[in-house]
Order: sequence, then structure tokens, then C-alpha cells
Amino acid sequence: MFTIAPASPADLEEAAAVLATAFRQDTVTATLVSGSDRERRLALLFEAMLCSGATSSGRVDLARRDADGVVLGVAVWETPDARHSVLDQVRQLPRFTRALGLRGLPRAMRLQRTLALHRPVEPHWYLAQIGVGDGARGAGVGGALLESRLRAIDADGVPVYLESSNERNRALYRRSGFRSIASITGIPGVTPAAMWRDAARSAPVSTVSASTDRRGSAAVDAGLPSPA
Repeated sequence: MFTIAPASPADLEEAAAVLATAFRQDTVTATLVSGSDRERRLALLFEAMLCSGATSSGRVDLARRDADGVVLGVAVWETPDARHSVLDQVRQLPRFTRALGLRGLPRAMRLQRTLALHRPVEPHWYLAQIGVGDGARGAGVGGALLESRLRAIDADGVPVYLESSNERNRALYRRSGFRSIASITGIPGVTPAAMWRDAARSAPVSTVSASTDRRGSAAVDAGLPSPA
């Protein structure tokens, strides 16, 4: 059994480690972080991302095992009115650099710009990352994290956006009401889908800034990380 609750600042290192495990085979993060120490560097990357605004400009939900409090899964959300702190990002620059390397920082910035081109202009919640640790796959953790936040979002009548690079996961997102609205090009080796979930009790809206055309895996959502 597990319980879903918001993360505190003290939880971010453990949350980052879970995301690093979940995304170690992800094709998009592989364009940013590679090598034999990939998982360690991914943990640094996710911790920097979480510490540079996720808790202040969004929500970080954790699924904790009831027996011992171990974090089984993590979902990182950005609110419709999110404002990213430049100061927080500057403070995390050493961690970003250790994770990505000096050559990796420009690649991360290009990835961020590519993803931003496909973000809808309408205010929305954004599912940035969601992942489940090795010992909890297939136990419904990822689905529970997703549905828990979607219920709260539906109560406010707000749409949701995400990206997914995994077809199996996209099928699961469709069951939760998402639909593909664009194919994201320009990322080496992968073409993620931009996915949109209409606000509860509203007419469909699919205004995006690019041409129209995310519990299966560890990384339940594509979780395309943008470090700034």
C-alpha cells in the first residue's frame, strides 16, 4: 500500500533519485546525459530541476510506501501561473553543469526551446515528469499519481498538457482523456507527441504554437526535462 502526498524540500534528493532510475532508459534524456555514470548524473539533473522552481512554481507529488515511507513514485507538475525564478536557476547552475557538462548545457537549452514551441498558449497545467522506481513498477503507482492530481485539476476546470516519447505510455494517457495534438520534431532520434487534456466541463480547445498532426514503463510520462 502507498499514500500520495506533496513533497517537502527535504524530499527532493530522494525524489530525484527515483526519477533518475525511471528515466535511465529514456531516449530524450539520453540526448542530454550519457555514459557509464548516467544514472548518477541524471539524479543531479533532476535534483537541480526540482530545486530550481518545481516546489515554488508547481507541485511535486510523491507516492510513499506506507510500511516504511520509501518514495515509490514522483510526479512533477507546473501550474498555469508558474513563474520560474532566475535566481533559483543560477543557484543550481553548478549542479546543472555537473550533470550535463559544459557541452551539454547548450543541448539542454535547445531542447527547452524546441519543447516550448509546442506548448499551448492557453493557460494549463503541465505534467513535466512522472516516474516510478524499480521496485514499484506494475503496482499502479504511476496511474495513481496521475489520477490524484487530475481529480484536483478537474475540480478547477483547467486543461492539462504533457509530452510523451513512448507509444505504450501514450495509450495509457489517452485512457485518462489526453489526445495527441502535435508531433515534436527537432530532437535527435525521437519524435515525442504533444498531448492535451481538455478542461473538465469545457469545449475542446487545441490552440498550439506549432503544426498539429504521454502504467507500463518506468518513466510513466515522457518527462522531457528542461533544466531552465
